[in-house]
Amino acid sequence: MEDRFVYADNAATTPIDKRVLDKMMPFLTTEYGNASTLYALGQSSHRALEEAREQVALLMNADPKEIYFTGCGSESDNMALRGYLHSRQAKGKKHMITSCIEHHAILYTAQALEKEGFEVTYLPVDEYGKVRLSDLEAAIRPDTALVSIMFANNEIGTVNDIAAIGKLCREKGVIFHTDAVQAYGHVPVDVKAMNIDMLSLSGHKINAPKGVGAIYIRRGVMVEPLITGGGQEKNRRSGTENIASIVGLGEAARIKRENLDSEMAYLRGLSRKLIDGVLKMPQTILTGHPTDRLPGTCSFCINAIEGESLVLRLDMNGICASTGSACSTGSLEPSHVLLGIGLSHEISHGSLRLTLGPQNTEEDVDYILERLKGVVDVLRAMSPIWHA
Repeated sequence: MEDRFVYADNAATTPIDKRVLDKMMPFLTTEYGNASTLYALGQSSHRALEEAREQVALLMNADPKEIYFTGCGSESDNMALRGYLHSRQAKGKKHMITSCIEHHAILYTAQALEKEGFEVTYLPVDEYGKVRLSDLEAAIRPDTALVSIMFANNEIGTVNDIAAIGKLCREKGVIFHTDAVQAYGHVPVDVKAMNIDMLSLSGHKINAPKGVGAIYIRRGVMVEPLITGGGQEKNRRSGTENIASIVGLGEAARIKRENLDSEMAYLRGLSRKLIDGVLKMPQTILTGHPTDRLPGTCSFCINAIEGESLVLRLDMNGICASTGSACSTGSLEPSHVLLGIGLSHEISHGSLRLTLGPQNTEEDVDYILERLKGVVDVLRAMSPIWHA
């Protein structure tokens, strides 16, 4: 098969949809007004801002007034955790609960909060990366202020039972936040039906630009702002709004809402073909839940292979992929997610994540399978621990 370029790292970031870019362009050129001003040019930006807010809200069944724009998903996560625990509403409650396989935007923020005197319970997960409802219920205390559990894992793609978690938190009177950066726009999200109090999302995961995100905060939930200043976003997040990128996020949300069912079906078909092909290689396992997973996420561990070498050699073949294994200061540290689901250090070193998007084709999958097999064969032939 001839060489080609295949982008299969859509969980890391996505290409901007041309329709999104077209919608943004006027606000990068002629429609440059500040949305806080009273004259016509500024009011044009203000209308675009509110239209985008509505589109972002529609994709999660929220009220537009409950959507606040941020700079990224990590900021939204920080705003949820720090902002709520520092609020008057949480006064006297110094305990929060999260899981051991969250994104570092949650884990590192939780660790920082511990240094301030808050207590954090890090729940274990099952072999697929799901939080057990019984573990969560047992961990809730009278002084528990907040539960933060990710909607879907960024490495293995497992989707949690968010509706059940939300229901339990609502019954216990505990605020529930979910990091939905990987899920929003890729699987159905309904903040009302799922009893979600706060939700984080990011634009560049849904074919919008980098540098823009949003947070849903249910009406009545108090959150202290991280950034103070001019009082934009109803005093929740000050700073002149990034109108062009916000408009892009709104358009991306509109496109995802109109195409969600068909895109999910398409990506599930492509992923099934890719997963079936990869698992034909000996001593290769699928990581994450076999069915409750993001439609485009395919994650594996390949025995006797080192992840970074695998990714670099795939790149030489024009394939963009990722690994949970990362070399740091001369020591190879496996992914906290893979260790969290019970895999050994040895097998975790051979992790490979291939995440597909709507732009990918069956021909892309065929190419990945052909070149991946060749790369694995070469690396295993060099491996001192491989025994066929």
